[in-house]
This record gives sequence, C-alpha cells and structure tokens, in this order.
Amino acid sequence: MRPEVPVAAIAHQADKLLSPDWAKVVEITPEAEGIATYWLELEDESLRQRYRFAHGQFNMLYIPGYGEAAISISSDPEKPDRIGHTIRFVGNVTRAVSRLKVADQVGLRGPFGTAWPIEQYKGRDVVLSAGGIGLAPLRPVIYEIYNHREDYGKVVILYGARTPKDLLYVNEFPVWEEKDIELMVTVDRADQDWTGQVGVVPMLFYRARFDTNNTVVFSCGPEIMMRFVVFEGLARRIPPEHIYLSLERNMKCGQGMCGHCQMGPFFICKDGPVYCYEELEPYFHLEDL
Repeated sequence: MRPEVPVAAIAHQADKLLSPDWAKVVEITPEAEGIATYWLELEDESLRQRYRFAHGQFNMLYIPGYGEAAISISSDPEKPDRIGHTIRFVGNVTRAVSRLKVADQVGLRGPFGTAWPIEQYKGRDVVLSAGGIGLAPLRPVIYEIYNHREDYGKVVILYGARTPKDLLYVNEFPVWEEKDIELMVTVDRADQDWTGQVGVVPMLFYRARFDTNNTVVFSCGPEIMMRFVVFEGLARRIPPEHIYLSLERNMKCGQGMCGHCQMGPFFICKDGPVYCYEELEPYFHLEDL
C-alpha cells in the first residue's frame, strides 16, 4: 500500500516548486558530535500560517553559494510554525549549515515526499526501528504517538548508534517512557560508562514482544540495517504490507526531475522516501540499484 500524504502537507510546495522561501534560524540544539537540530521559522508570516508537513517528509534546505540538501523534518507536525531539521555535517551544504548561527537565514523548499501512514494504524501495536540519524525521520511519529497515546496499542522503539555519544534525543527518552513507550537501545561499541545492550539494532527483535498479527513496523537507518529489520519482521510473520521503510538517496531536486535518486522504477524524492516493503520488495535486495 503506497503511503499517502495529506493534501494540507503538499499545498505549500505546489505554489513555487523551484523557488525557495526564506526561513530564520531561531534555535540550534546540539545532539551529538557532528549533529545538531536547527529550528527554523518561515519569515513570511502568511506562509508560516499555511505551512504544513506530514510525518516522514523532508525539505530542501538551500545555502547560497553552496547549494541544496534534502533534510528530513524531525519536529512535531502539530506545531508546523517551528520546523526542526536534525542535520549531520557530512557534505559541503551541511557543513555550511554547521556554520549558521541563530538569526541567520536559510532557503527552504517543501515539504516533499511520502509520509509514515501512522494514522491508518490507530489501535495497532507500533514498532519503530532506527539506526543512527535514522531516528530523526521517525521522531514526528513519536510525537504523534506521544500526543495521542490512547489511539495506539503497545509501542516499542528499537534504536541503536555506533557509540553512546552518537545517540540522539537522549534527553527525550524519559519523556517517551513516561507515555508507556517501551525503549530498547543498543550501541555497536560501548564505553566504560555504558551499561546497556551492545550489538546491532535487528538483534533487539529477539528481546521485543509484540502481537505480530496486530503490529506495524516503521524503520529508518543504514540500508543494511533495514534489510535485517525486514528479515526479522518477516521471520515473526509480520505481513510485508505492514512493514514501512524510509530510504535515502542523493536527492537533488525533490521532484523526480534530475534522476539522481532513482531506484529501479522509483524516484525516492517523489515516490518516497517512505515505502511499503510490499511495493519495494522486488528491488530492495538488489545490490547497487
């Protein structure tokens, strides 16, 4: 089943697909070494009032002289006037973002892409499986569950990072757990202060308990991790149509025009980034596709 995007979340981008609007940096939250969340407000008040996004969508952020980068929105969709992007500084554009300060400007196009279909799974159990910065595109789903906890069954977050210092949003962990969200965390390499699980994210499935006939899985992270998440989910008889993945490719335009993000017949920026595994299955396990 193709994830659908609410009409309100695509209304803004229909006006000016290629021309960015200007937003102001209102806050910067360090998350881990080389990673920070930038909170933006659109400078045009009328646009700020109209702007909406759905869980799992992304924006194109533009830095003059450096170009654009596709960045997932990691904030609460119910508070669209303050847009959060958790950014890892790995390329020319994102390194330019790292030099921004509060009150600086950034260009913004979007939102683009498909969304996590969280609302159609009300009443079901939800497993969120994330690796590294892959937790950022799932954070809006956590906000949705947090804000409407009574609408969902058992909720389990399976999250891992390379080291304890690479974990994101650690200050929010207690808040999530207070809302009866089960959180399992693992790291690839422990330090002397780490007392939790050591290993890869798919291993956490061995510790998690859920009703496979009533469970939906959302996963984002390194592609090799997601392949094993799919394997573990299918091994527990979770139907392929109840497993959703968010993919990452070299997205340049956000509209499927440049072809940089093509995977088989799909353009990740337009047809994704969120896919139902049932749709993705013929292509997902092919190397270098």
